[in-house]
Amino acid sequence: MTKADLVNEISKTTGVDKAAVLETIEKFMEIVKDSLANGENVYLRGFGSFIVKTRSEKTARNISKNTTIVIPEHKIPAFKPARVFMQDVK
Repeated sequence: MTKADLVNEISKTTGVDKAAVLETIEKFMEIVKDSLANGENVYLRGFGSFIVKTRSEKTARNISKNTTIVIPEHKIPAFKPARVFMQDVK
């Protein structure tokens, strides 16, 4: 399902204008991104959590140049589904 499909489905089931639904979804994604960029997790009870994970420093190989490089510690966004969500998908 794409964002356009999601907008159409929400608009159809709620009767809200597609433009308003799209604006709401865009704002939701912006707020989640900004929160994660600031190191804050976003918890949606019954759905899941958008969290920031820290990947530790590691050594990797550049095969084409036959050298080793160090990848520094960095943060990545992740999603952890709620237990209820997992059960519904199963």
